[in-house]
Amino acid sequence: MAGSAPAIGIDLGTTFSAIARIDEAGRASTLVNRDGDLLTPSVVLIDGDDVVVGKEALKAISTEADRVADCVKRSVGLPFYERTVDSRQYPPEVLQAVILRQLVNDASRLVGRAIEHAVITVPAYFDETRRKSTQDAGYIAGIQVLDIINEPTAAAIAFGYQVGLVEAAANAEQDGTGDASPKETSAPAQTVLVYDLGGGTFDVTIMRIEGNQFITLATDGDVELGGRDFDTRIMEYAAKQFHATHGRDPREDSAAKGRLWRECEEAKRTLSARKEAVFVCEYGGQALRISISRDKFYELTADLLDRTRFTVRQALQAAKLELDQVDRVLMVGGSTRIPAVADVLTKQFGRAPEVCLAADEAIAHGAALRAKQILDRAAGKPRSFSIRNVNSHSLGIVATERQTGHKRSAILIPRNTPLPAKVKRTFKTAKDGQTSVLAPIVEGESPSAEHCTPIGTCEIRDLPEDLPAGSPVEVAFRYAANGRLDVTVELPGTGVQAAQEIHRPNGRSQDELDEWRAWVDQRMPR
Repeated sequence: MAGSAPAIGIDLGTTFSAIARIDEAGRASTLVNRDGDLLTPSVVLIDGDDVVVGKEALKAISTEADRVADCVKRSVGLPFYERTVDSRQYPPEVLQAVILRQLVNDASRLVGRAIEHAVITVPAYFDETRRKSTQDAGYIAGIQVLDIINEPTAAAIAFGYQVGLVEAAANAEQDGTGDASPKETSAPAQTVLVYDLGGGTFDVTIMRIEGNQFITLATDGDVELGGRDFDTRIMEYAAKQFHATHGRDPREDSAAKGRLWRECEEAKRTLSARKEAVFVCEYGGQALRISISRDKFYELTADLLDRTRFTVRQALQAAKLELDQVDRVLMVGGSTRIPAVADVLTKQFGRAPEVCLAADEAIAHGAALRAKQILDRAAGKPRSFSIRNVNSHSLGIVATERQTGHKRSAILIPRNTPLPAKVKRTFKTAKDGQTSVLAPIVEGESPSAEHCTPIGTCEIRDLPEDLPAGSPVEVAFRYAANGRLDVTVELPGTGVQAAQEIHRPNGRSQDELDEWRAWVDQRMPR
């Protein structure tokens, strides 16, 4: 890793993405794309060997919807994107990689050199499978992923720098490890709730900022809730009106549906500034002028906002905090521009949330600051801040109950455990002469294995043939700060111990990753 490499952070969003760097003065700034915009639509158009990302791909939704992939982030962790694109199935990692490649290609022109390293953000509520898929997307794009960090954590880092908390800590007397000691700063400790409502996901993270330390107390979220769902409510409203007038549903045709979605998204933006939005829905040679008021929009989306309010309560409960123990409420994510979001938070906390951060840029800025920290440490420089995260989902092993024979999830690392974490659990072989052990790994809170999310399996083979039933098998989990997992299995007294590869049901082999990397290189050269 070159010491002179630029510190780059990428907010790989559901609807828009951003890339930022730290300049020579130590300031975070968003890099504009080839169109001169700060944000790049996370939309991909594939037409044979031609691949287009961004504004032009977004336009094509209205005319070539079958060749366009959007909201790819919601498919991350699945074997394939939700539908075919240009008559072909694509893994979501590949489509994410294409977006990443466009971002770094555009940014490289401004930086003056090829960008090879970056920190990429993910929703705090992403499970381990989705984090691995995001890391794989970085590999396919030709990026060395320095770290995967949570979006609310990145926003909190950007906030800490913006209001001077980190500088105050960094200027304090340093201890023998090169870390600033928060005890010697005058900056008051703050409990911050980050409310992150993006285009496709929603996170609530509660952090304690103590000098140069960012300590996550609890996190909760919903990977199926974001601005796109608000668009959908307007689209459903418009489609019903069109059907009532003309007897047809414009969503039946992919191109008409794409055009309607763009009109509805624009209407949503209009309603953030005005009390009424008017647009035209066209399908099959027929048209209808549709008007929607801000009050009607709020009525249609009230349950979505209620879901965010419930998630806030859940996060506070997990952190063992009351509303009045939160010092700052920060809104990030483009969807927080909906006026009702601030209204909901104001009613819930009894005071208005803060809008001191750039809603669309803060996450990329925080990621760039994290990248600078990693590069500085590699160059032997002191650490300017530290991060302590928690896991968003419980992690466990599926085991069989001897009494009932039922498959149960034995939780090894409960949710909201500080990371990194290491834990060991002892299981027992089921029968005499057992020559292999299979350890299915799951995420989730339910004791029932079928209600948890499979992460993958670890299998240890060639055990000693004379093992009696009930022989101990020790399974050790090492859960990294970025939410990635390593597993070691050991049979005490046999000398059998090995780090285990996790066989993921939707994972990609190294050969597959290399093939897709070559595919991206051919169509989107650096």
